[in-house]
Amino acid sequence: MAHGLGGKSPNILLPDADFPRSVELGIARCFGNSGQSCSAATRMLVPLERQDEVADLAAKAAAAYKVDSPSDDGTMLGPLVSQAQFGKVQRLIRMGIDEGAHLVCGGLGRPEGLNRGFYARPTVFADVQPDMTVAQEEIFGPALVIMPYEREEDAIRIANDTPYGLSAYVQSGDLARAQRVARRIRAGNVHINYPPLDRGAPFGGYKRSGNGREWGEWGLSEFLEIKAVMGFFPAGAS
Repeated sequence: MAHGLGGKSPNILLPDADFPRSVELGIARCFGNSGQSCSAATRMLVPLERQDEVADLAAKAAAAYKVDSPSDDGTMLGPLVSQAQFGKVQRLIRMGIDEGAHLVCGGLGRPEGLNRGFYARPTVFADVQPDMTVAQEEIFGPALVIMPYEREEDAIRIANDTPYGLSAYVQSGDLARAQRVARRIRAGNVHINYPPLDRGAPFGGYKRSGNGREWGEWGLSEFLEIKAVMGFFPAGAS
């Protein structure tokens, strides 16, 4: 089975992407399960000249997420799994603020109206640099970091500048261009233009995201017992 996992998945928005759609669905890929997903799209890489536009779109999308008890109608984000995880998310948000990232929305503490439980505020940072803690460490909560790039080469370099390599996302109006970028990303799974989930494809990572694969025939091979018999054929026989 796949071992390790964990991730800090990049989501590259190339200049020709549909930005309103890409940002809205990017927030969804980041906030699913209250951000507690190892393949969450937590780093949104955007052209420098469009970062302010993306930050505004992301803030509006994040504001639409209702945080409350999972048993309440309309709830989109429930609590984090434990007090320890809530504390980790708060610590990393504080580090983002202290290291100079621009807090677009959300931040420390619980959402307004919730004074108990492990509920985190839907959070978006912009102007995040690759060496910042929130760009390198897996937050595992509803927190997105927006990272600017100048050229396609820079986007690929930033995407790969992480100890993780589980998933990645590429958005573009030019499929051939997206395919070219996807081939250069060091991740076990790359999703182009938010495709449906394919459980027939192998799932697993590179680097600190572990090794081995789940799903499809690659996952089945993990359950097989392989037997080698040396000397079974006469010497010299092929």
